[in-house]
Amino acid sequence: MRARRPRRWLRWLVVLPLLAAAFTVVQVAALRFVDPWFTSFMAIRQAEALAEGDLSFRIAYDWRDLDEISPSLPVALVAAEDQRFDEHYGFDLEAIEKAQKNNARGRRVRGGSTISQQLAKNLFLWSGRSWVRKGIEAWYTLLIETMWPKRRILEVYANVVEFGDGVYGAQAAARSYYRKDARRLTAAESARLAAVLPSPKRYSVTRPGPYVQRRTRAIQRQMRYIGGPAYLRQLD
Repeated sequence: MRARRPRRWLRWLVVLPLLAAAFTVVQVAALRFVDPWFTSFMAIRQAEALAEGDLSFRIAYDWRDLDEISPSLPVALVAAEDQRFDEHYGFDLEAIEKAQKNNARGRRVRGGSTISQQLAKNLFLWSGRSWVRKGIEAWYTLLIETMWPKRRILEVYANVVEFGDGVYGAQAAARSYYRKDARRLTAAESARLAAVLPSPKRYSVTRPGPYVQRRTRAIQRQMRYIGGPAYLRQLD
């Protein structure tokens, strides 16, 4: 009996990671067709509010299919966050290398995370910089890129990305900041929303400082550069 117990523990050491991996595959496969009701970031933010005693806090989240969102918003997200979105398979190695070089020189620059990586983090994980979290993020990113078409990736990202404290997705942002539906967002409004990423709690859509204003103009230029609304047809 004593000899069998160590073998049993060794067996579980092998089986548990396999079960966890299988669970993540099922998760990602299901969300290829089922629109998410919430994300890990939403759940964490709601839990934080409850822990602080803020019982009035509510998550603003209202799913819209990509066809119900102004084309300018997903194009603005690509222009702002990941201009090689339709070329890479989840990891933009050129952007990562560039970010590493600039960081080594002491420059403050944006990281090399792609839309797929950010989506994996927002959907399934938590904020942080640990190697464990980055490793899990990489695994989910590979699954998403393998199992979802690019159009679905962009659709889910546009719906779950945080545009302000507790404001998630295109429809909630359009209603909260512009008092209109996401389908009616203009190019300038979409660029403003994308300009506060990836720090929506630091920068404001309704009270844009000089940085957000400059970045909004730059994003509008990049939107035209990558093809404007016609860009989305490349993802079909």
